Amino acid sequence: MSRGRPTPQVTGISPKEGVPWTKVTIRGENLGTSSQDLIGLTICGHNCLLTADWISHSKIICRTGPAKDDRGDIIVTTRLGGQGTSTVTFRVIKFIKIDILEPSAVWLEEFTTDLRPGRNKIASPLSLRPTNPLGIFMDSEKQISQEELAEMFPGMSGDFTSETFSPIWYLIENHHSCSFNTLKVGASNLRKQALRKDEGGLSCVKGGLGTFFEAQDALSAIHQKLEKEGTKTVEGSMTEDVEYILDKANTCADALFQDVLHRKDKADATRNALGILQRFKFLFNLPLTIDRNIQKGDYDVVINDYEKAKSLFGNTEVHIFQKVYAEVEIRIQSLQCLLLEKLLETPSTLHDQKRYIRYLSDIRAPGDPAWQCIVGQHHWLLQLMLGCRERFFLQGAESRCAVASNWPEHPCSSATRVARSEVQHRTDGFHSTMVHGNLAPTKENVQPQVQFAEALTNAVLSHLPSLWKLWICYVNGSLFSETGEKSDQLEKAKRIARQKQNDFRKMLTELLSVLVKLLRGALLSHSMSGTDKTKYGGWEGYGELKSHDIARQVSTVRETGEGLAGLDIPADMLVGLQDLTLDLRIHAVTVALQHAANVKQLAITDWLQNNQGIASLPFHFEQHIRFMLQSLQDVVKCKPGEVSVFLQESNQKMVSDMCVNIVQAFMGCLEDLATHPYPGTDGAHFTQELPSRHTGGLNGTLPSSPEERLLLVLNTCRSLAQHDFQALAQLLTMHEFPNPNIVLESGLSAVSHLDNKLFEDYVEKKADPLVGALEPGMYAGYFDWNDCLAPSGVRNYLKEVLMSLTAVHAEVFAMSRELVSRVLSRLIEGVAEEMARLLQCVHAFSTHGTVQAHLELYAFQHSTSAFHTPRSRQSFKQAVTLLPQINTGMDRKLMADLVNRFKNNMKLQLICFQTVP
Repeated sequence: MSRGRPTPQVTGISPKEGVPWTKVTIRGENLGTSSQDLIGLTICGHNCLLTADWISHSKIICRTGPAKDDRGDIIVTTRLGGQGTSTVTFRVIKFIKIDILEPSAVWLEEFTTDLRPGRNKIASPLSLRPTNPLGIFMDSEKQISQEELAEMFPGMSGDFTSETFSPIWYLIENHHSCSFNTLKVGASNLRKQALRKDEGGLSCVKGGLGTFFEAQDALSAIHQKLEKEGTKTVEGSMTEDVEYILDKANTCADALFQDVLHRKDKADATRNALGILQRFKFLFNLPLTIDRNIQKGDYDVVINDYEKAKSLFGNTEVHIFQKVYAEVEIRIQSLQCLLLEKLLETPSTLHDQKRYIRYLSDIRAPGDPAWQCIVGQHHWLLQLMLGCRERFFLQGAESRCAVASNWPEHPCSSATRVARSEVQHRTDGFHSTMVHGNLAPTKENVQPQVQFAEALTNAVLSHLPSLWKLWICYVNGSLFSETGEKSDQLEKAKRIARQKQNDFRKMLTELLSVLVKLLRGALLSHSMSGTDKTKYGGWEGYGELKSHDIARQVSTVRETGEGLAGLDIPADMLVGLQDLTLDLRIHAVTVALQHAANVKQLAITDWLQNNQGIASLPFHFEQHIRFMLQSLQDVVKCKPGEVSVFLQESNQKMVSDMCVNIVQAFMGCLEDLATHPYPGTDGAHFTQELPSRHTGGLNGTLPSSPEERLLLVLNTCRSLAQHDFQALAQLLTMHEFPNPNIVLESGLSAVSHLDNKLFEDYVEKKADPLVGALEPGMYAGYFDWNDCLAPSGVRNYLKEVLMSLTAVHAEVFAMSRELVSRVLSRLIEGVAEEMARLLQCVHAFSTHGTVQAHLELYAFQHSTSAFHTPRSRQSFKQAVTLLPQINTGMDRKLMADLVNRFKNNMKLQLICFQTVP
């Protein structure tokens, strides 16, 4: 009765039939929790508990017994689950002695018929069975082919001597035209034959019962006579005669049947041998089957067959079985070598590696194949990285030597050939991998170290994750999770893997260290020293990397670090790669700022101005800086786990100083634009990717004079101080650059200095002619203040000064309204000071001279009053104090008339001096 646990259930037995005492394996569910829990096991009604060996709750091994029935169930009984059920049956094959001689209790006359089988014909063990066991009509014509029958009954056979015999197949093949009643008659005949076989010995006894009684009576009579005579021990008695007669009869019988019995024994031996071959054909065919499956690559089938053979014949004592099993072991050893060779092939996928490791584990390969694969992958990946450097290094050397190929003897030619011959045998093995693993050199016009860095990181990201995942599977035992019931082996493998953690950590550390050193040697060789630079560097001769190349490599190294970090590799092992990323980011910023400082090319024919009178140079400079900052945007931005490029104060100061240098270089370029008639450049580092936007102002004309260039740059400086440098500081702030105020202050200071310098130059160019023309014009025609005619108006020299100032006003106004007041004020200051100096040098004034001096001084002062400054007012005031006063009303009226005439005549010219724009 069940005690709260499921009842046992048998779902399979192997083999499904056999003679008594056959070793069978029973599989099912709930077959007990231990050997003590198993209290009953019957097969075909026979108790097999004594031979039962409990393996697990789903597996029991035992031997069958002399069953009561030919076919029966397998019933398992447990203490906790009670008596179980069975979904399969077992058939007991009873021994049937097949003989050419039928048993007989009496002497039979010899037949003339030769009962011996053909000497040249090999008799099968079942050759004496009837060809028509049903005893009914058999169809001679086969209406259904064997192929169709095989499709209808897959895995079955129509041969009733086969283990896979199908009765339906047999009936369709041999009796398809018989009626149902005829088949019933055949079934009855089959039952009778079975009964006759079972009663063969009994019928023999019944048939010879009289003979047995006669023999019994004879023996009893002899016994009584011997007792009566009492001659039991007397020599020559009747006993000896009987013994003699019996020995003679025995000898005669042996002589008569010796040949028949010998042939019978030989036939029995032959039948037994054929029976063994037929029964154990799996073992005898196994060596050939293993060879065929190995050639086809069906290693799973080979391993399953080997496991089956090992469980059946691994401990056999039969010599022939031992011999065949030894052949199987030889082939399994060859398979071990083949699988190990395939396991160590490179490159290979993780799936193939795990599959070969499981195969080797299943066939109990010596050593530790998983660890051998890990060590081999580590060595191969290390050589792949070094071979990649050698290949790209030689490619770069050949490209450099190709430039000088027209020289008679170039030192690189022979050296390259020697180096190539030395490493070709080491790198040829990696060629296929580099082509398929994106290691082959690209056709882009990029430097070899850039190609090498990208190829190296691609190789590491392609193969290192497989090595790491293989190690994880090795540690957690998942490599052996599909090898069946091998829990002991699994725990042993885990224990061995834990002991090798330090060794694998050293291997992984070595791979990552070599990766960092190779990348640093190609991209940051200046940061290395000593033997590392000699071993991993040497790329200096291939040219310096451009800023966009370095920024691109920052992204490449970042992706490599992110890919490795995603594998859950310990963070402390990736510190070197993180340091390399930070150094590369700093180097990218440094190189970009160095390249940005070379802005001289911006000044080439860059006189064009926009509609506000500002040169296009600041616009291109802003685009230049914007492009540089955008190219560094990803470099400066911190990814998870990274630190800022500007975290250290030394880096902040370095970047600020370089930004200031860029501003200083730009201001120098702007100064060259103002002072050189044909500005040029001595470098060509300015990127060609910047947009060109020349929007022409003033009909797109170019400044034709030095004064116009000065005005253009002066107006540009004003725009820089008011807008452009503020925008530059905002750009730096937006891109998280440090100390933008320092850059702004430096730019404003440089602009102020340049503005003052250029303004003085322009004022000097304009003031010198004006001031220089005052004295000659004032004393033209030998004019004398103390002896002159009555004034008739403002003299021409002063009108020429005003016309010159009008021309300057027009020139400046055409460029920038904001500069008009500043320029004219300085020019008027110079003219006022010169007029005051000249009047101070006059010793005496006549009445007419006094009126003329007041008229000219008042006309100039009144005309330019809108641009007076404290300095110019002081000069006018000083000049007035030097003149005598007009005393008479007639002179005052004359002066007023002359002033009005001057204003009317010069009205159009004096409009520009009326208000400050």
